[in-house]
Amino acid sequence: MADGNRLTGAAGKNLPDLTQRATYDMQGLTALRAAAHQQTPQATQQAAKQFEAVFTQMMLKSMREATMSGGLLGSDQEKMFNGMLDDQLAQQLTSHKGIGLADLMLKQLATTGTTLPPAAVGRQQSLQGRAYNSADAIGVADGAPAAAGEFVDRMATAAQNASAQSGIPARFMLSQAALESGWGKREIRRSDGSTSFNVFGIKAGKNWTGPTVEVATTEYVNGQPRKVMAKFRAYRSYDEAFNDYANLISNNPRYASVVASANDAASFATNLQRAGYATDPQYASKLMKIMKHFA
Repeated sequence: MADGNRLTGAAGKNLPDLTQRATYDMQGLTALRAAAHQQTPQATQQAAKQFEAVFTQMMLKSMREATMSGGLLGSDQEKMFNGMLDDQLAQQLTSHKGIGLADLMLKQLATTGTTLPPAAVGRQQSLQGRAYNSADAIGVADGAPAAAGEFVDRMATAAQNASAQSGIPARFMLSQAALESGWGKREIRRSDGSTSFNVFGIKAGKNWTGPTVEVATTEYVNGQPRKVMAKFRAYRSYDEAFNDYANLISNNPRYASVVASANDAASFATNLQRAGYATDPQYASKLMKIMKHFA
């Protein structure tokens, strides 16, 4: 039987009700860590509530930072007490029904291996959208290749980050990466077989000082395809590859018309071909076909 401030776990062990503690109470965090090792439903519930409190605390902090500061009357002490107030307010907001995040986490953990109900999926996507403020919502349209979903899962974050920095729509970059890499199935690889992360087919010119990979590629000369050996840039991650592509398109005067047409898929693809990004005479039409697979 549980009293008002404690929960009973496995083997009659009592779990502390951490939602009633101050957020800066280190004993509460230690107790939470100990409770988590028991792997009981009660411990999971407490962990979910505490995570919800941390999320709410971050939200309150962001809201306070977005408002005007104290100006000349502000002080380090004021900031400290405001922070403590936000921490405690977060605990109070989440100590009872909360904002719904803890319930969603518990529901998802309880249904591992199954799909969430549509309502829960909607709430989860809404929370993720507010938390990460992604630059471009990305979806795969009906009729897309089977590899499209996996490709987007691997590349979406890198594309969104590069989009936030450059203004180039993430779905445009994903479309071009899909075209150049065959939806990730024909990535340029190093001699040991590992990926170079170069999903845009960017060659290593004389100004490139980073690592390179030399592979056979198809170039079109007078409209006819030919196999040639060429050096390509190599990266440490997809993030690095997408950022380099965005930097190349955004800062090279050669692609000024491409950046200017970033609000229209057809113009973007056409101007890429006109700027000489690729030698394939059908490059723009191939790119536009892939763009249709992104909702």
